[in-house]
Amino acid sequence: MPYAIERGDVAGAVVAVVKNGEVMFAKGYGLADVEKHKPVDAERTMFRPGSISKLFTWTAVMQLVEQGKLNLDHDVNEYLDFKIPPRADGPITLRNIMTHTPGFEEQIKSLIVDDPKQLVPLKVYAERSTPVRIFKSGSTPAYSNYATALAGYIVERISGQPFDDYIETHLFKPLEMSHATFRQPLPAAFEADMSKGYALGSQPPKPYEIVLAAPAGSLAASGVDMAHFMIAHLEGGEYHGARILAAETLKMMHETPTDMIPPLNRMMLGFYEQNYNGHRIISHGGDTQFMHSYLHLLLDDHVGLFVSVNSQGREGAAGAIRGALFDDFLARYFPGIPDVRSVDAKTAAEHAKLMAGYYESSRRAETSFMSISSFADPFKVSVGKDGLLTTSSFKGRSGAPRYYREVEPFVWRDINSGWRLAAKVVDGHVQRFSIDEISPFMVFEPSPWWRSASWLVPGVGIAFAALLATALLWPVAAIVRRRNHLKLDLVGRDERGRVLSRVAAVAVTLVTTAWLALFLAASSNTAMLGPGLDPWLFLLHLVSILTYFGGAIALLWAAAIAWTGRRRWPGKVWTSVLAASAVVMLWTAWVYHLTSFTSRY
Repeated sequence: MPYAIERGDVAGAVVAVVKNGEVMFAKGYGLADVEKHKPVDAERTMFRPGSISKLFTWTAVMQLVEQGKLNLDHDVNEYLDFKIPPRADGPITLRNIMTHTPGFEEQIKSLIVDDPKQLVPLKVYAERSTPVRIFKSGSTPAYSNYATALAGYIVERISGQPFDDYIETHLFKPLEMSHATFRQPLPAAFEADMSKGYALGSQPPKPYEIVLAAPAGSLAASGVDMAHFMIAHLEGGEYHGARILAAETLKMMHETPTDMIPPLNRMMLGFYEQNYNGHRIISHGGDTQFMHSYLHLLLDDHVGLFVSVNSQGREGAAGAIRGALFDDFLARYFPGIPDVRSVDAKTAAEHAKLMAGYYESSRRAETSFMSISSFADPFKVSVGKDGLLTTSSFKGRSGAPRYYREVEPFVWRDINSGWRLAAKVVDGHVQRFSIDEISPFMVFEPSPWWRSASWLVPGVGIAFAALLATALLWPVAAIVRRRNHLKLDLVGRDERGRVLSRVAAVAVTLVTTAWLALFLAASSNTAMLGPGLDPWLFLLHLVSILTYFGGAIALLWAAAIAWTGRRRWPGKVWTSVLAASAVVMLWTAWVYHLTSFTSRY
């Protein structure tokens, strides 16, 4: 760990290991505050474990289920004072929510902000931020922060206590978690023990992150306090004589799977499987913008591992550190036998060819401008060396591509890590696939042809290049003609068509550049994706409608003039290229909702 965090430009980290009901190991590494040179203390220093917060929310839900106050299979609208919009294919249940199958699209607006003034009551967030449902509930795993926030609001309503009060009374107190809070902004009593968050440990700290979907990610806790929580879940719901759940309820939580693509890891009630080397493991990861964590419970071995780092690190070092720690911890203390099976070469080649293509994640924005993120980072499965499968997104610890060997029909195994990839295939067509690390809460499905990156990515690249070149060269050509006293042999309708084509090219280029700038800014600072962006987003949507539709119409008209007028053939061809480019850009803007006015994203 000391070498890993220094090499990755991570300021500090904490690791806690429990075994048989006791804290076996807890140690801080590096610094909680670089400027003050304050070291990480495993007992006192508090980290933001992000979505591991959800496990506390799920535990609270199960406490109320145990008391008969909640039913996992009832319509959640029974427990709300507002209504989740209905769908003809059925309601959402708490079981759907706890297994990430409520069917919601991804929504990131105001998820994490840095201004406490943007905080709103949990009821207001739950009521105003309901995402669109894009899947039938129970049919498709699609990770949802909003759904967990909704569950937290149900805990608040049914218990009659504010969510923060409930968690403190029914979980923190019996678990002796004295350095833990969901409250935001951070209470003054904890400020001295709170680790700073960093993009890079060598850079200044970032503001305390405010998670509006608080039950999904606002926890701050020390490594030792997280160890207490792990002990309770490993030892039948009890910590040093204090019980948070009955053993039967805990077993239901840990052993009720939702199985989407056998034999991959499954989703339990709140936890997800990370089975490895023949050991039954349930886990949860967590990420804010700057802190990154993981919690693993080896159920049959009564061992728990928690790790958190307080910096994103260079080239995403935080993710590599926590993943390597888990892999190497298991390899050292719970080694397994490598799977050396394989299918015959002919079958492997046929199945690999069937899998090749572009896919989109079930955890995606579908109805807003953020849907273009799937265009910006398309997911591709390819046939790699020796007929092995490889993907565009999943990399090994070194950053090199992973290669998967088929070990049984439509089940592949990474030749280095051992993690599996598997597909559901019906009548010779791939319906969906996933990999062990994310299969409980996310799958990939083939991209429909009309928004497939196979043609849209090169098409948009060529189209934008043509429009950009025209926009840039238009003034250059005018200057060259003026200096050399040259005149275009175009008048009247032909000249108007030429000028109109240039104006349209400039307009489409500028609007596209504006969208590109917005996405680049948002990728580096998600806090900007909040209500303050709404007026600018409305304006950009309005300008996009005028520009993409108007530009396509103008350039098609200009092309018609070019072919029926006195333009020479290079002018005719290039104007046609611009017209086709404008149509491609319009199609892309329409498909990815750049011409809509939705403020939910």
